[in-house]
Amino acid sequence: MSQDLNTGNTPFTHETVPTAFIDVKGTKFAYRTFGQQEGTPVVFLQHFTGTLDNWDPAVTNEFAKTYPVILFDNKGVGSSEGETPATVAEMANDAYDFINALGLKEVYLLGFSLGGFIAQNLAESYPELVSKVILAGTGPKGSEGITEIVNVVTAGMSDGPAKVLRNIFFTKTSNGVEAGEQFLERLQLRKENRDTPTASATVNAQATAIITYGYEKDPEHRQLRNIKQPVLIVNGTNDLIVPSVNSFTLSQHLINSKLILWSDSGHGAIFQYSQDFVKEANAFLAAE
Repeated sequence: MSQDLNTGNTPFTHETVPTAFIDVKGTKFAYRTFGQQEGTPVVFLQHFTGTLDNWDPAVTNEFAKTYPVILFDNKGVGSSEGETPATVAEMANDAYDFINALGLKEVYLLGFSLGGFIAQNLAESYPELVSKVILAGTGPKGSEGITEIVNVVTAGMSDGPAKVLRNIFFTKTSNGVEAGEQFLERLQLRKENRDTPTASATVNAQATAIITYGYEKDPEHRQLRNIKQPVLIVNGTNDLIVPSVNSFTLSQHLINSKLILWSDSGHGAIFQYSQDFVKEANAFLAAE
């Protein structure tokens, strides 16, 4: 990888690592990498509208204790150049080109929401590159409920855009609301060199890709059955964005998978239960 992970004796963290850029087939991609210098990297694939700054440091910094961590903005997202494609398949191609540009020969993928759709595509298409996959808050082609994403997000903005992630990632119970507020606070821990907010053109393209993916048909779940790598599936029991039933569908048809659901949690369960999530993820990635 072309970015040094450490400066002197002080390791970079989610909050301090500088943003780097790499040319990917003539397009400049933004990324951040930190954590261990050796071992198989964990490539994080982001959710709808999310940028580098939408990853929770409670998750990324914990992964970084054991693995090299790579966060990146896909084409047209945040500080990355280019035009965001309107299909999941094209997004997966761009993600592959980015990973290839870094010169990586083996990676683990953590795909959250839209990133999970991309991760499935990559795992199926590039089994020699992707050795293990973590799918969080996501589902297969034709996932139930995801064609309603615009309505769900709009409803989540009822008390203003600042609280939308709390409203759509977490439950409305006291535990969920508190976890959501803590999550929003952690997203602001990085003070310097923050990412560029997602542009409206990217939001529209990603929404189109998600809705199209929701209408795609794969009745025999061939894509899932083609994924032979070990897969860890995680979600909350009350996911509003990618309804939790889709996690069951993944577990039924991914032939080498494990499913974990956390009670009283939603789309952002990996952030609400970050410590347990990272513990489970580490055990999964370390297993032979």
